[in-house]
Amino acid sequence: MATDTPHVTKDPGGPAVLRRVLLDNGALSALVLLVAAMSLLSGDFLTTDNLLNVGVQAAVTAILAFGVTFVIVSAGIDLSVGSVAALSATVLAWSASSQGLPVWLAALLAVGTGIACGLVSGALVSYGKLPPFIATLAMLSVGRGLALVISQGSPIAVPDAVSGLGDTLGGWLPVPVIVMIVMGLLTAGVLGRTYAGRAMYAIGGNEEAARLSGIRVARQKLVIYALSGGFAAVAGIVLASRLSSAQPQAAVGYELDAIAAVVIGGASLSGGVGKASGTLIGALILAVLRNGLNLLEVSAFWQQVVIGVVIALAVLLDTLRRRAGSRPAAPGASAGGPQGPGRRAAATAGRFAVAAVAVGAVVLASSFLHSGDSGGKGTKVGLSVSTLNNPFFVQLKAGAQEEAKAAGVSLTVTDAQNDASQQANQIQNFTSQNMKSIIINPVDSDAAGPSVKAANKAGIPVLAADRGVNKASIETLVASDNIAGGKLAAKTLAERLGGKGKILVLQGVAGTSASRERGQGFAEGLKAYPGIEVVGKQPADFDRAKALDVTTNLLQSHPGVDGIFAENDEMALGAVKALGPKAGKSVDVVGFDGTPDGLKAVKDGTLAATVAQQPRELGKMAVRNAIRAAKGKDVDKTVKVPVKVVAAK
Repeated sequence: MATDTPHVTKDPGGPAVLRRVLLDNGALSALVLLVAAMSLLSGDFLTTDNLLNVGVQAAVTAILAFGVTFVIVSAGIDLSVGSVAALSATVLAWSASSQGLPVWLAALLAVGTGIACGLVSGALVSYGKLPPFIATLAMLSVGRGLALVISQGSPIAVPDAVSGLGDTLGGWLPVPVIVMIVMGLLTAGVLGRTYAGRAMYAIGGNEEAARLSGIRVARQKLVIYALSGGFAAVAGIVLASRLSSAQPQAAVGYELDAIAAVVIGGASLSGGVGKASGTLIGALILAVLRNGLNLLEVSAFWQQVVIGVVIALAVLLDTLRRRAGSRPAAPGASAGGPQGPGRRAAATAGRFAVAAVAVGAVVLASSFLHSGDSGGKGTKVGLSVSTLNNPFFVQLKAGAQEEAKAAGVSLTVTDAQNDASQQANQIQNFTSQNMKSIIINPVDSDAAGPSVKAANKAGIPVLAADRGVNKASIETLVASDNIAGGKLAAKTLAERLGGKGKILVLQGVAGTSASRERGQGFAEGLKAYPGIEVVGKQPADFDRAKALDVTTNLLQSHPGVDGIFAENDEMALGAVKALGPKAGKSVDVVGFDGTPDGLKAVKDGTLAATVAQQPRELGKMAVRNAIRAAKGKDVDKTVKVPVKVVAAK
């Protein structure tokens, strides 16, 4: 009987060992290299407080990703986890705060909600024979819609017992990190030590073979998606505890981060491969990237580019590594020999690993050399803007940068992308950097409270711009009055219509304080004009394209409207586009903000009026007062930026 003779090679040298480590432990190596690079580039990174910040910022993504790991290992996909997390948190807050249920029962109801959502998705996949992508995409929409229905589009405060989950044990160990570790251990236990875990790997490896071997595939898929939904519910509870409120629009896009974390951690989208430790490493890589790029003062826009490039490189490297390990040796040649295809593929992958590291180093170095939004080296001020996907806040940022440059101050600007959780992370990072003062333009006034409290404890003065912060101390609020502006918009539109007529209202992002306050002011202002009837009201998310579609649809059912109020100029411009030649002639449209495009439309006569807030001046005044606060000087508790109506002639 023939036997194989072991192939004996010399002990590889240092470079070969390094290459092998990179190939066999790509995600872990990437994490170590990232930590080392960030430590060299930023003196604020490798501190105890900041590393704990990274853990807290990774927690929600990691918990979501642990649940998604079960699905991906079984060759499925779950796009609904972000919406399920928001729905579960909303159910918790609603049942505990509005319905008076005990917190423990409300928490069980929230977890049960997540599991129920997972069971529905699993049933659609197993028995409805829908592709996992379609089934979970449907649940994404259903979950988000139910969260908005239950909350009526507004955040719901959570009980103090839930808020405590966002605090620390012993004054230093964050509870979200503990929850993340517990859920990671649970994931590892399920995958490695249970029948369900073995079934996941078998189904992902070959579903038909798993079925023929006696595994009840349909039933196991129910378990898999139920686990994913349950983990999403836990993530939602942790997120609500960090924000001290359940946000119906929370965790938008988190499903993509969760999937990215699982794949970066070494799982295969084809199924059959994946583990809890890899998923945790993937989530930490994303958190380290975001935290480090914030500390390096990299532009918010470039941060998205860098993170996307790193994800692509990580997955491509893993693909090459797997291809190298799976190729058979050529006949007559040892698989480990120098000429084997597997060896050549491994060498190619090794060169790619080196190239990936080099590219990463170049990106980080370039980011460091071109970091920051203002060039001063003296007083450091941080500004977290709710979104830079809106001309109003772009103008606010421009005014802030002009004032910072004139004063010789270093200003770091971050973009929260209308995500209250991401904004909390940014304020934490500013606190770690020991900013002399912080300016926050809150996504939501309630959700900003916990992170601002942490800055208060660190002795850093915090100022609010455009919107206030609840349940925390701020030095001053620099803003125009959104409620007063809404009343002014109602008065302007009603007078243009002669005190009677039918109108439509386009609302902003549900749950945001700007939308609530402007809508409240407009509704109060209309009480003085009983002849004005609101016949349609729909959210268009402060977005011009969405407003175009929403207005077009509303005009189908209400063709005879006389006016439209939009809670910002972008939506007003979308409405103008939908109206076509009617805009400014038979239908008056009133916007809010006074953006350059809005003012131009007023001048052209297509927009009847806009409530101009002078965002550039608002940004200047915010920085001016932040500098005073950083120097220990007194500032007024409220700084009002005048608003005015700019109307077409």
